[in-house]
Amino acid sequence: MSDEDGSSWVPDACTLPTTERPLRLAEFDTLFRDAVRAVDRPSARHLRLLLDGADQVERTARDLAARESACCSFFTFDLTRPDGGSLTLDIRVPAAHTDVLDALAARAASRHDR
Repeated sequence: MSDEDGSSWVPDACTLPTTERPLRLAEFDTLFRDAVRAVDRPSARHLRLLLDGADQVERTARDLAARESACCSFFTFDLTRPDGGSLTLDIRVPAAHTDVLDALAARAASRHDR
């Protein structure tokens, strides 16, 4: 992603109003910074984030995923608890939107590493 507000990689398929995009991106940045424990890329169309297992993190991730799916329907989010203490957020996209997932993965990794 080349710009700080993320607008350069937002596809036309996204129906979130332009004025709300920086706010949504800030919500993702907060999740990445505060809750992501590891970033994994199983395939070009699949990003896996290991999250802190706190109940509040789960509520926040579910809410954010639901709102993002509503405006960018090409995303598929799956939040699971593989063991009792952690959360896994799997994010998938169709082949036509791997560039969006690339940008999201880069952003997650850069915020997580701070």
